[in-house]
Amino acid sequence: MRKILISMLFIASSLFAMQSGDAGQKSEVKKKMMKMFQAVPPAKATILQKGKAKMYCPTCGMTLPMWYKTNHAATHNGHTKQFCSIHCVTEENVKNNANLKDIKVVDVKSLKFIDVKDAHYVVGSKKKGTMTMVSKYAFANKSDAQAFAKKFGGNVTDFDGAYKAASDGLKKDMMMVSKRQAKAEKKGKMIYNKMCKKTDKKFSSTAEAKAFITENKLCGEMKGKKLQAVGIYLGRR
Repeated sequence: MRKILISMLFIASSLFAMQSGDAGQKSEVKKKMMKMFQAVPPAKATILQKGKAKMYCPTCGMTLPMWYKTNHAATHNGHTKQFCSIHCVTEENVKNNANLKDIKVVDVKSLKFIDVKDAHYVVGSKKKGTMTMVSKYAFANKSDAQAFAKKFGGNVTDFDGAYKAASDGLKKDMMMVSKRQAKAEKKGKMIYNKMCKKTDKKFSSTAEAKAFITENKLCGEMKGKKLQAVGIYLGRR
């Protein structure tokens, strides 16, 4: 009888260990699935713009390393601006008559900035887009763009083709983004009132608000979606 009980306990413990192992593996898979394709560690991101808000897109306020593989940069009135996406480049040009010049884009393969004139874009792949429902990723070498399109779908084109796709979808994408930001603003107000030190300072953008929050530790060590939400709220307040 004792031997039977010991055997049963051994089987039960083995099953539990197997289940725990499976749960651990599922957890690791989930973490990998949750990681955004666009994201790179901050140390690997080249930031070309200057100032306290240099880590954030000047148009939408999103943290640049989190969306680095779709980053663009351009000069405006002698200053460099770095955007999270070609969507924000297009929005800046259309809404603010920015007339951006010397536009560059991150090469997905090397993670280096290249001139958009030399870039080969893949438009409409299965990889999620940044600020858009139609993704747009750039490559220095056409062969890399073709390999990416073969694996994930999409059409290979030049900057003019990608910019036209962004322009054609701008109105629809802006409506989508506006709805998301409205929800984030409400959430940001709630988080700010519960978790942050108060300030009467006015901000001209989400990026400026996020830089102030981070520099002054207004909400402690807040990062990610919470920081974006509070930044949107304070930037619009």
